[in-house]
Amino acid sequence: MRGKRFSTGLRATLLAIFTVTAFVTGTLAATEKVLHNFQSNFRDGFNPDAGLIFDGSGNLYGTTFYGGAYGAGRVFELTPAKDGGWTEKVLHNFGKGTDGFYPYAGLVFDPSGNLYGTTQSGGAYNYGTAFELTPKAGGGWTEKVLHSFNYPNAATPWAGLTVDSSGNLYGTTRSSGAYGVGTVFELTPKAGGGWKEKVLHNFNGSNGKDGASPVAGLISDSSGNLYGTTQSGGTYYVGTVFELTPKAGGGWTEKIVHNFDSNNHKDGYSPIAGLIIDATGNLFGTTYSGGTYGYGTVFEIKP
Repeated sequence: MRGKRFSTGLRATLLAIFTVTAFVTGTLAATEKVLHNFQSNFRDGFNPDAGLIFDGSGNLYGTTFYGGAYGAGRVFELTPAKDGGWTEKVLHNFGKGTDGFYPYAGLVFDPSGNLYGTTQSGGAYNYGTAFELTPKAGGGWTEKVLHSFNYPNAATPWAGLTVDSSGNLYGTTRSSGAYGVGTVFELTPKAGGGWKEKVLHNFNGSNGKDGASPVAGLISDSSGNLYGTTQSGGTYYVGTVFELTPKAGGGWTEKIVHNFDSNNHKDGYSPIAGLIIDATGNLFGTTYSGGTYGYGTVFEIKP
């Protein structure tokens, strides 16, 4: 099985190359290079909405919302060629039978090199799926639908998944749930096979105390706490940053870390993207609107 994560040595080498290049070039402009042009046909995917991820060999992986053999999106790999170009390879075409349709979000690797992601629709109930792509020993990949989402529980996921050290998957849905404005869910592998879904939190953005409509996925810290954003809800109904903490006896506790305020011209609001966390636990993210000029912000939240 191929390694899918950057080694420490490779990261250090790339960092050294970047540092030397930046020092030598000074103020020279960066050069853009198109690695692949997607085509609107059934042989290629098109309209990629999400970002890319690397494996340990420098290959790129991503999704397209449309296109592919059945027109419902695909998972692709871009491999660097010896001549300096890149070769695209289709890993999976969505849209056949009870498979998922329309992957809006990106992918994530587990430590064994398997890929995980979500689709917005399709599956057994047409409310989306969580899927796994496993590399075959002789080449190629095998797709497996791990879970078919179903309304009114967690349904129609927009965001990708987060994998913890035990192999559990975590994600969000923008709508559905007990109050119809989104959920945080967990998918846990069963001992005899299959996966079990559990809703960890139902957002209730109508009460002014909770967020609503999480568009982005989640991140976790070293203690297993989950962090994310909601596009709306909160004290001022324009979005929140939230934390979910596992309880000792089971279950999870939600805490609003920040309520965005559209009346405060120094604050942003309506965050669509997710968060990143640094080594000391500070959270960083962006808002779609607000700030000094009204066109969004980059923010930091310190514990």
